[in-house]
Amino acid sequence: MPKKGISYKWVALSCVTLATLMGTINGSIILISLPAIFKGIQLNPMAPDAFQYLLWILMGYGLVTAALLLSLGRLADMYGRVKLFQLGFLIFAVGSILLWLTPGTGEQGALELIIFRMIQAVGGAFTMANGAAIITDAFPASERGKALGINMVAVMSGQFIGLILGGILAVYHWRYVFLISVPFAILGTIWSYWKLKELAIPAAKTGIDYIGNLIFIGGLTSLLIGITYGLMPYGNDAMGWSSPWVIGSIVLGILLLIAFPLVESRVKYPMFRIDLFKIKSFAYANLASTTSAIARGGVMFMLILLLQGIWLPLHGYAYADTPFWAGIYMLPMTIGFILMGPISGILSDKYGPRWIATGGMALVTLCFIGLATLNFDFEYWQLGVLLFLMGCGSGMFASPNSSSIMNSVPPQDRGVASGMMSTLMNSANTASMAIFFTIIIVGIQSAFPAAVQNSLASLGSAQLGPLAAALGAIPPTGALFSAFLGYNPIDAILSALPASVASSIPQNVLAVLHSHDWFPRTLADAFMPSLRISFIIGAILSGIAAVLSAMRGEKYVHEASGPANSMTATAGVPEAKK
Repeated sequence: MPKKGISYKWVALSCVTLATLMGTINGSIILISLPAIFKGIQLNPMAPDAFQYLLWILMGYGLVTAALLLSLGRLADMYGRVKLFQLGFLIFAVGSILLWLTPGTGEQGALELIIFRMIQAVGGAFTMANGAAIITDAFPASERGKALGINMVAVMSGQFIGLILGGILAVYHWRYVFLISVPFAILGTIWSYWKLKELAIPAAKTGIDYIGNLIFIGGLTSLLIGITYGLMPYGNDAMGWSSPWVIGSIVLGILLLIAFPLVESRVKYPMFRIDLFKIKSFAYANLASTTSAIARGGVMFMLILLLQGIWLPLHGYAYADTPFWAGIYMLPMTIGFILMGPISGILSDKYGPRWIATGGMALVTLCFIGLATLNFDFEYWQLGVLLFLMGCGSGMFASPNSSSIMNSVPPQDRGVASGMMSTLMNSANTASMAIFFTIIIVGIQSAFPAAVQNSLASLGSAQLGPLAAALGAIPPTGALFSAFLGYNPIDAILSALPASVASSIPQNVLAVLHSHDWFPRTLADAFMPSLRISFIIGAILSGIAAVLSAMRGEKYVHEASGPANSMTATAGVPEAKK
């Protein structure tokens, strides 16, 4: 086995950090470049079916990674996590090249983008499932928090770099948005095959849990697909939760996931190590991480909607520029995370993760409460301070919590532990999007027509009845879609009116409708009550995560402590292997 030297541990960290940077840049660059991408493939963002393509481009990547992470973590322990990590870089490179070469246009082009993004996601799952385990293998227990903290900095740095690159590259050509990932992926492939070494002792060769794999992947995929289509309009309903197909998909997914632990407790070689939850640190750290991801995943997306659809237009920014500037105005959160991520990791190595991570989630809880008190026309310094503090709290929680999870398991189980941790977080993020999207859409559905009527009534023109009906009939998903893409729907709505109706609208009224603040103020009346509910729910979930974090107990490292910290004396030892 190669010696773990000072030089190698930093080489391993550089490979994992490059993979992390590549994945996060890829995620945020897509987020900021969607207007240019939709324009490039000639897909009308206000078309009836456009919203489903938006959701799949955004959520398809997470669905694939969530479904594969657990299986890949187990396979990594059996066959070598470095081999799977290296293969992930290669697959990601192939997916990036296919995205760059996307030949289709319109709905066909959107479908191709979704498929190629899923290929990318397979590669991302290979690297994500093994990154934390490779770092844990390379660093001694006294430095793992610091190393994972540095890797966490790459997460937030990549998100910001992606926003900047997306804003710049989309101006020149939408294909450059995908081309930028290719050199990262090629460099990572060469660097990892050249430098990475298999330090972990592979687990004893055992059988593959085919039944468990099929049940888990089928159940999670069915559940997440049902949730995704539940966010889309169905018939005359603004959302699809009443669709028999959606209900059936969700019920099937839940039943399979309920059956999964029962099956895993009976098979000889389980892929989901339920016995690891007997380790106190592992159990409570994962529960805290999952609850935190549900609290923060969807709410952060809603915060971007607030900036792009309401606050930035009200302050004179052109709709086409709002995606880029929304990323800039979210920068304080990135700075807070980058500042506290490594510091909290170093402190957790010395003092243990319990109270540092708990304090971080308590700070996030207070920030959510502060966000719930903001008006839609807030002063930016108010939001900036709250975002900075939330970034600090998230940084205080992330790296100590991850090191707590990875330190608590035996070395031969780090791959499956990393896969379980990532699976829970990815699934929680997808669930968070569904929960908070539903809250927002239901709120807009009930309040937006009345807000339009009241706003137009204040203009005092008798010819505005047909216009009010047309605006009030906008599906909530359409209003959110336009806000997210930095697109003012007024022009499209006016062009769809009969010529006789459009020509009868007074010029002064048209001037108001085309102004930069009419649509954002009207949308704000319907949007803000639901957003405040989302922030309050985020605060409650973050508070629960803080309590769970405190329940993990004091610092525990498996190599040093053995099973003493486990909830039972048999923790970490599968029943089938005793």
